[in-house]
Amino acid sequence: MAEHLESVLILGGTGQAGTAAAALLRQWHPKLPLTIAGRDIDRAQRVADELGAATATTIDLRRGDLGLPPGRRHSAVVAALWDDRLHGLRYAQRHGLPYLSISSGLVDIAPEVVAGARRENTAPILVASHYCAGTVVLAALHSARHFDRIDTIRISAILDELDTGGPAGAADLQRWSTATTAGLLRRDGVLTWVNGPDAQVDVRSIDGTDLPGQSIAILDVPSLALATDAPNVRFDFAVGESAGRRRGEPASFEVRIDLEGTDRGGAPTSTSRHLVHPAGQRPLTATGIALGVERLLGLRGDAVTPGIHTPESLLDPAYAVKRMREAGAAFIDAPGDS
Repeated sequence: MAEHLESVLILGGTGQAGTAAAALLRQWHPKLPLTIAGRDIDRAQRVADELGAATATTIDLRRGDLGLPPGRRHSAVVAALWDDRLHGLRYAQRHGLPYLSISSGLVDIAPEVVAGARRENTAPILVASHYCAGTVVLAALHSARHFDRIDTIRISAILDELDTGGPAGAADLQRWSTATTAGLLRRDGVLTWVNGPDAQVDVRSIDGTDLPGQSIAILDVPSLALATDAPNVRFDFAVGESAGRRRGEPASFEVRIDLEGTDRGGAPTSTSRHLVHPAGQRPLTATGIALGVERLLGLRGDAVTPGIHTPESLLDPAYAVKRMREAGAAFIDAPGDS
């Protein structure tokens, strides 16, 4: 089926996330056409040549037509960078194409939501500006499958300071921190903003090292809260040296997922697991993007209807975890010391 689709247009396809996602899509669907779009045509061509069955093009995000040659046809648009003028989204809507974004963040998804509401019947929009493009949410939901009721979800993430994802990723972090220093959490069923000392927290690494961090405003919080009805949800985040680098290895990825609630028999239960990857956040982010594209194109599952979607509304957590493991991620039980 993939060979009968038009090319997937990957905006920012020469960046870390875009390149890695394209490589996964090529691995999963060898005949799926891809278009690697970037500002540097030589770099885009190198990526396309390495992938095979891919083309390269330049883009200009300041233009409504993205600076693309007329007559080009695509099956989907992926914004693997911040679509600051929403020209990628509007291009997708004009052509009735599925659209996926990963860089807007909780504090600046409003334009995407409004644009989607204004033309709700034109195309599906996957808002995947969660941590690592929704993979952490899906991992948490997979861990939640044995619970009857979930009372508390706590995500604790450490991002290595050398693993921010290149210039675009670093710019995203700067923009989000400028937009708000407050954290968003759900407390006793109420989505609540916290700041200052109330937001500050130590984040414990898998090797027992504590890093100073804080609760942040991220889409994972409302996604998990509404998907599970858990009255208490928080996402704590620290930037610093990862456990991998402390061992003298490359920067590693680590997220701790703590769940508390009751089991099917009504007894109190809890789980604590680390989601880790020795190669940092890039493989998990790429997996999230590739899963979203695969689903939007109908290469797995039913056709996606027009409107606003989030990763957990479209993707099967068990399948997502399978793909994460294939990409080199591991799940390690943690002591219940949260």
